[in-house]
Amino acid sequence: MRSELDEKGPFRSGFVAIIGAPNAGKSTLLNQLLGEKVAIVTPKPQTTRRNIKGVLTGRDYQIIFIDTPGIHRPKRPLNKLIVKSAIDAMRDADLLLMLADISCKKGVEAALSLVDVIRENSRCDTILAFNKIDMVKRETLLPLIDLFKDAYPFRAIVPVSARCNNGMGRLVSEILRSLPAGPQYYYDGSCIVDQGMDEFAAELVREKIFLTTREEVPYSVAVEAEKFDKGRDGLIRIKVVVYVERQSQKGIIIGKEGVGLKKIGTLARVEMEKRWGCKVYLDIWVKTLKDWSRDKRHLRRFGFGD
Repeated sequence: MRSELDEKGPFRSGFVAIIGAPNAGKSTLLNQLLGEKVAIVTPKPQTTRRNIKGVLTGRDYQIIFIDTPGIHRPKRPLNKLIVKSAIDAMRDADLLLMLADISCKKGVEAALSLVDVIRENSRCDTILAFNKIDMVKRETLLPLIDLFKDAYPFRAIVPVSARCNNGMGRLVSEILRSLPAGPQYYYDGSCIVDQGMDEFAAELVREKIFLTTREEVPYSVAVEAEKFDKGRDGLIRIKVVVYVERQSQKGIIIGKEGVGLKKIGTLARVEMEKRWGCKVYLDIWVKTLKDWSRDKRHLRRFGFGD
């Protein structure tokens, strides 16, 4: 990703938290900015559960993006911890990038409701990105710009379409104008994400569960990569365990004669092989861990909370 500031001025760097309501398109935006899939994406809200750092490095800059879970009113202990992680990222960032889904009234209202969250939890500048402009008429943009300008002193408002890869260059340029001169935090040019291959494998399996199951099932799932090994033969062997909260959910994921689990495994394995350029043996087990999303011990085990 290049910008008009790519070869000018001092080296700029900083941490940019991507915030927004659920389903605003934050993970899609991060993937487009980095030119590679590092965060799972589904049409369902609250897919992202953890903050993911993605590193964009140019000749004279390095931006560490933090993809955060959608900010909403949480009810379950799991969701409270998920929202807390997004708030923590806001407080630690050098710049906020707020994403607003302007394709529908609900998305606009959800974005406006986050203004108070920003006021309460951040002192840094905020850039607003109007996402999904490919789904709205151009004449609707100016009234929306006026609406958000009246709501908060955003440093800039940039129309984009993360799905169509539209407006990314201008967005990066606006971010660089807002970042100070600073050091290069990551010196390995190949490093663009802070999660390991085992973590990405677990997330891919969870993504496929989101895409192939309905209602409450995907929200009751935790996924761990218990074993990850790359042999001398180049074959990657992965054992993934899917935890559900009720026995009935286990049956839904596995499906009749294992058809559901086979589909999930095939979709995840094919994507892993394409991503890593090698053969993958993926072994998925499904286990019941009753009400794990409400139990502090289990939440800590899966990396949620202190």
